[in-house]
Formats: sequence, structure tokens, C-alpha cells
Amino acid sequence: MQTSADRQDRHQYPAHWEADVVLRDGGTARIRPITVDDADRLVSFYEQVSDESKYYRFFAPYPRLSAKDVHRFTHHDFVDRVGLAATIGGEFIATVRYDRIGADGMPASAPADEAEVAFLVQDAHQGRGVASALLEHIAAVARERGIRRFAAEVLPANTKMIKVFTDAGYTQKRSFEDGVVRLEFDLEPTDRSLAVQRAREQRAEARSVRRLLMPGSVAVVGVGRAPGGVGRSVLGNIRDAGYGGLLHAVNKAFPEGLGEVDGVPAYRRVRDIGGPVDLAVVAVPAEHVPAVVAECGEHGVQGLVVLSAGYAESGPEGRERQRALVRQARAYGMRIIGPNAFGIINTAPDVRLNASLAPEMPRPGRIGMFAQSGAIGIALLSRLHRRGGGVTGVTGVSTFVSAGNRADVSGNDVLQYWYDDPETDVVLMYLESIGNPRKFTRLARRTAAAKPLVVVQGDGSAPQGHAVRATRLPHATVSALLRQAGVIRVDTITELVDAGLLLARQPLPAGPRVAILGNSESLGVLTYDRCLAEGLRPSRPLDLTTGATAEDFHRALGAALADESCDSVVVTAIPAIGEASPGDAELAEALRSAAAAVPGKPVLVVHVELGGLAEALSAAASTAPAAVDKAPGTEGGARLFRAAERLPTAGVAAASPPEGMHLIPAYPAAERAVRALAEAVKYGQWRREAMDPGKVPEYDDIDEKGAARLIGELLARGEGLTISDAETCELLGKYGIPVRRALPAPTADAAAEAARALGYPVALKATAPHLRHRADLGGVRLDLADEEQLRRAYAELTELFGKPEELRPVVQGMAPRGVDTVVRAVIDPAAGAVLSFGLAGAASQLLGDMAHRLVPVTDREAASLVRSIRTAPLLFGWRGSTPVDTPALEELLLRVSRLVDDHPEVVAVTLEPVVVAPHGVSVLSATVRLAPPPARDDLGPRTMPAY
Repeated sequence: MQTSADRQDRHQYPAHWEADVVLRDGGTARIRPITVDDADRLVSFYEQVSDESKYYRFFAPYPRLSAKDVHRFTHHDFVDRVGLAATIGGEFIATVRYDRIGADGMPASAPADEAEVAFLVQDAHQGRGVASALLEHIAAVARERGIRRFAAEVLPANTKMIKVFTDAGYTQKRSFEDGVVRLEFDLEPTDRSLAVQRAREQRAEARSVRRLLMPGSVAVVGVGRAPGGVGRSVLGNIRDAGYGGLLHAVNKAFPEGLGEVDGVPAYRRVRDIGGPVDLAVVAVPAEHVPAVVAECGEHGVQGLVVLSAGYAESGPEGRERQRALVRQARAYGMRIIGPNAFGIINTAPDVRLNASLAPEMPRPGRIGMFAQSGAIGIALLSRLHRRGGGVTGVTGVSTFVSAGNRADVSGNDVLQYWYDDPETDVVLMYLESIGNPRKFTRLARRTAAAKPLVVVQGDGSAPQGHAVRATRLPHATVSALLRQAGVIRVDTITELVDAGLLLARQPLPAGPRVAILGNSESLGVLTYDRCLAEGLRPSRPLDLTTGATAEDFHRALGAALADESCDSVVVTAIPAIGEASPGDAELAEALRSAAAAVPGKPVLVVHVELGGLAEALSAAASTAPAAVDKAPGTEGGARLFRAAERLPTAGVAAASPPEGMHLIPAYPAAERAVRALAEAVKYGQWRREAMDPGKVPEYDDIDEKGAARLIGELLARGEGLTISDAETCELLGKYGIPVRRALPAPTADAAAEAARALGYPVALKATAPHLRHRADLGGVRLDLADEEQLRRAYAELTELFGKPEELRPVVQGMAPRGVDTVVRAVIDPAAGAVLSFGLAGAASQLLGDMAHRLVPVTDREAASLVRSIRTAPLLFGWRGSTPVDTPALEELLLRVSRLVDDHPEVVAVTLEPVVVAPHGVSVLSATVRLAPPPARDDLGPRTMPAY
């Protein structure tokens, strides 16, 4: 008789089931299959489970596992019998298993598609979301093994486990018999189960970041004995920022009996610290980091900021060292920022944490900032410090994270935290690379619906040390997908800060209509021209003349804001000479009061900085201001509007504006102000449209099951293949996408016979790869009305391009005249399924005029996709041409989207050309590629990036 052990030997260990997960409280655990080597771990785990939990698991007192039990629970075939364990530090904290059963409830093998499932969680770890994470993973394993339904029997008093099943979001049935609750639920993901899974993911990842940014105690490991050095500098930065928790200095080289370093309690090892440590900042050489991590893990440290370099940025050896670091930290349930990190900052009054290499704490404010490299982090903080001032106050940072090599905590994790952080109103991110574009796009869409997200995206080449998933999509396509997710895409740090300051201080504009007013006609005209260039709708500038007073500015701004034809106002101001000209403070108060009287519309100021010329004018008139107070006799003379430069020094609290008052941002150049405003206008429009994203329509004529059967039969022939024209037509036909019939014409006689079958007029096309879709090369003959024209065209083609076997000619019935377009869909391993549309020919091939949307596409997105390309006017009656049937085109796009979304085995679809006529569309050529479905980890169980 075949034993379980025999079967396990026959099935390879499923290493791809291993995963690290973030738990409900922000800690981490590892999930992996249970094997025959886990007997001792299982026994030790069971001994730490309470009698009550054992009773709930086995429905009877069960104080210890017998040798037979241990054998049964550690020997699996990984098909019909599977066990998974959640581990921390290599020890079990929870287990789950399923056993496949037949209709009679007895053990069975495939094709039986039901299994019994049971959990056991160590009491010390109950309430951390361990069972919910295990359920997601065991359900994914079961689906992979052909199991479609789970059954579980639970005692009524075991309310925690009943809640795990009922809260999961699966379609289920519940019954009660013989004192036992029986739950049955389908494993097919539902909208609710995915929503539950993603909500849990967000809460867990947000809490894991919150534990790093809001620690109650911090240890800096690697504090030098002498002043200077990274560790000593960071210790001083934390202390000088006024950190509100307990701070400890650690260095194994400290002499015995040393009590303090710079007024901070000193210890030789982390384990010597009497109380708990929430966060350890590691600043030791890379070769000493593993010992520090082990010490931190054993002491119960929750997270690490690793400043040490010498990891993946240094080459293959460092990359392996980085992998080992992540594996080691996760084994203890710790998360890592870094390695090679610049550090983290939290300006909240009750935290005031500056665990970074920044020598001064940035101003507190409402902007969350994320960068990867230290150099970019420094540039961001510096630029915001210089630009943080405005007409009516200053803007600062809520939290700042520079993740270095982002081996563990990434921009996705921090975005989860900022999504519902009440202290952050705007998010600024400089992303040199995007490790998981699919997840980032999903999180960005949700975040952007709640608060602005401004991103500078790298050029697509990942820096050394960054683990990035391979993508076949061009950089421009990824950027377009981010914009569609509501991301405000800018190109430079300057634009990042410019947009962030506007969005942090002002309401979103309701539209593109802009009023312009100021005391310089030429600056007003320049602003007007920039508005036109950015696609805004400016009114003619109102020139207040150089003699304008503060009251003139106040009155003009109030009138502009009250005008219903205006959505935003740009105020231009230049230095003025004369006693009547307003001073900076006077002008700022005039603008502030006018804006406060008519709230709801954004106001921006463009001010000109004259630098040395202003000083020269002041010196010539002997009216230079004194260093502190205004000197006598300076009431007149040159005054320069430089509110943005008069900032409080770092570490000095800036005066906050009154509650509900919007700060007015000031810009030194018109183009920068207008560019920021244009981005705010586009984002506001996206926010309004996001409130009604549309729906994915259902079509009664789609044969999803028939398509699945056909795909299965075709894939049985090979791992990946481009299917034949006939098979392509059959598959597309099951989704209501007819392809115009084309018949092969290997000879002139065959061409004539095909034309008779199709009916004249016809087209004759060469389908050889170098001539396909190239009418410009002469490989296509259209509107052939009879056999004589057809034979003449056939002879011309063979004379020009070679033998028929080289040309591969086909005959096709003529489609109605229209606009030639191209529709493509591809499943990218990093970004997911993407639907693309453009005009066929030079527009898409030479100019790259293609628009893209993530699948599944809604009806609103399909309409937007058609209108997003620059050549879209050709579809809507450009220069008096007849508009084409765009509703039919949108339906075609929606059907292609459904095909790819329903069947991930369809990895590429190309419809080219698609002729869009005044009535209807005609697909003239199509290709489809099939392959086994790629891993869709963002739609599967929650996992952390693998290392």
C-alpha cells in the first residue's frame, strides 16, 4: 500500500508556496509548506497551545500529539493533503491543512474538488491576523491543485475561527448539525473577498510603517566613541530634534562602566537595554550588521533603519548580503528601511523623530515625502526648505522616508501609511525605480482619490541595488498608466515641490479658467501665454500698473475670485519704486484677506526676483533696509516681493496660519506657477471623474466557458504559441469579435476562386512579415472590382516582390471605408494586463501616438482611451470629414478587455487594422498568443517581495 511519505517523495517540494507576510499588527511572519523535517517543531508548537485551543481544534481534550498524529501532520503529498505553517524565528506559531474529500466525505483524489480545512493558532499570536493570512495562502494552494471548495467544521463557541471564515468574503453556506457549525465556501475570488484582502493588506502594511515612524524607544547601534561618524551624528540629530521617546546609544566597543554619550544612556549591546526597543538605527560596517540584527531580533525590536552601505549597490556579493539581511530580519518579524538608507523623519509634536543624516529637523507641515537615494532626499528637503515660504505662511513636512536600496520597505508600503494618515494632505515621491508597477498603480489610484500624489519617475533604468521586476512596457507607457491612476507626473524635483506646495496650500480648481492680474503688463502677458501653452483657458490679464497699492491688489483679487467665469487666479507682482507701492507684509495681508473672503478657488503669486539689481537700486537711492529693523527714511525706495525667502531657521517653529486659512504659494517664474496650476487642474478633473469610474459591461453573446475549453485544447499542444488564423477567428468570435474572412491565394487561379467565394469588390494583400500592414510599400491592392483587375494586381505583386510563397498573398472582401486603427492587449509581468489603442500606420509606429489603460477597462475608460490619442480628431470629423462610429469602437475595446481579463492565458492580442467606418467596425487582421497564465501575485494572497 502506498503511504503518504511515498507520495510526498513523488511530489517536488513546492518552494513557490513560501511567502513572507505582514500581519495585522505590522509584524511579519513566514508561511511555508510543512515537511517531514518539521516533527520536532510541530511538537514544540503544540505544547505551547492552550487546552482550550486544542479542544476547539479536535472537539475533545487532546493534551498531546501521538507519534501517529505527528507523522500524519508532517507527511503530505502536496496535492490531496497539504499543510502550511506560519513561522517566526524558524518556530511554528500557527498551522493550517486541507485534506481532499469526495462526495461521501471520505479522503479522495482528483477530480474531487472539495477539501476539509482546519487551523490551529498559538494563543500568544491569536488576534494578529495569522489565520486570515493562512486562509488566503491555503486557498490559493487549493485552487492551484484543482480544489474549488472548502468545508470546515467548527464548535459554536469557537467564535474567532468562525469569524475568520465568514469575514473572508467568499461565497459560503452555513449549517448546524450535531452540535457543530459546518461552513462551506467556494474558493473562487469574489469582489468582496478581494476587497477584504486588500483592506487587510492596507491596514497591516500601514501599521508596519507606523511602527517605524512612531517608535516609543530608539536605539542607535554603532555610535562612535569620538565625535563625528554616522552613528554619532544620527544620535545627535535624534536628540537635538527633541525626540519624545527613550533614546539609547549602543556600541560594543564602549568601555565598561560608560553611562552616557552626549547625555544619552549608553550600552555595549542591545540586550543590555532594560526596556523594550521599538526601532534600531544601524550604523555599523556591513560585515557586522548580521550580529546586530540577531541581537535586535532576540530583544524584540520591531524595525530597523539600516544606514550601512556595502549591499546590492556594490555588486553581486553585496546583493547576496542584502538578500541575507532581509531573510534574517524577517525571520524575527522585523521590517527594514534600507540598507544604504538616508533615514526617516517624523515632525509630529509628540514624536519629533529625526533618525536621518539630515543635520536639522525640517519644518512641521502636511507634506509626506519619499525618496530612495540619500542624494535625492537631501535635494528634496533642501528645495522644500527654500521654497516652503509663501505669502501667508510656510509649509513643511509631516513625515519623510529615504529608503535607500528599499530591500524591504518600499514606496508601496509608505503609500499604504499615508493613505489614511490624518497628518498628511499631500504626498511627494521621487521614484528612481518602481519595483511592482501593478501594485503601485492600484495603491496610487486609491490614494489619489483621497489626497494628491505627485511623482517624479526615473527614466526606467533601475539604480544599482534596486530589485525591479522586468517589464516589456516602454517607460512612456508606464508613465501614462500612472497618470490614469491619478498620479500627478512631473519631471524634476523643482516641479515636484512647485506642485506639492500648491496642492498643500490651496483648494483644487473647478476647471481650467484662469484670471490674471498684477502690476506688470509684460509679466501678465507672459503668464497668459504659458496658460495657453499648458491647455488652460486664461482671460486677458488685468494690468493694475506699477503704481498699484495693496488696496488695488485686494480689490482686484476679490473681484476676480467672485467672478463665476473664473476657476483660479494668478497674481503677478514685480518690485515697485515709490512711496505708494506696497511693502511685502502689506501686500501679503491684502492678498490673504481677499482670498479668505472668497474661499474655494486657488490663488498663486508670481513674483520676480531681481537679486543684485535690486540691491544696486537700493544702494543708489540710499534706502537699503537695515539688518533687523527698517532704518529711518526708508519708507519709500525699492521694495522687493521676496516672501518665499524669508523663512524661519531650521528648528524654529514656524507660525501656523489660522484654522481653515489657505496659504498662498509664491513662485519666482510664471512658467513654474502655471505648470503647477495646470497639473492641479488635470488632477481636479481626474478626481471628479473618479467619483464615477464607470462599469465593466456584460455582453450576453460572450461564451466564456467555450473560450476556456478552446484555450485549454490549444495550450495542450505547447507551452506558448501564436495560434493560427482560423483558431484566432474562432476564439475572438466567442467574445463577439468577428474578423473579416481572408482566403489564401497561392496562385492567381486560387485568388480568383477566393474572390468568387467572397464576392467582389475584394482586396489582395501580401502577408509576409516585411510587407504586412505596409500599404505604403505597395503590398496591398484595394477595390478590385472583377477578375481581370484581380489577376492584373496579382501579376504586379509577384513581379514587384517575388514569388507567391514569399509574399503569402490573401484575398479579402472589401470593408467599408473609414479610419484605420490598431488595438492591442498584452499581459506584462510587472504592470499586468494593458489595453492599447491608436491609429494604424505612422501615427502609432513613428510618433508613438498610442493610449493605454489597465485591464479590466470600464465603459468610461474605453471612451477616454479613444479620445486620449493626439490624432483622435480624425475620428470625430476633422476638417469636415465624416465622423466614424466611435461607440462601436469602444465596444470592441471592451470586448478585448474582457477576453484578456477572463483568460490570463491570452498573453497578447493584436487587431490591425481595425477599420472604423461611419457605421460599424471591421477587424481585417488579428493575431493571438497563448501561454500558461503568468503569476498574478497582486491578485493572489498577500505576500511581501521575495528574497
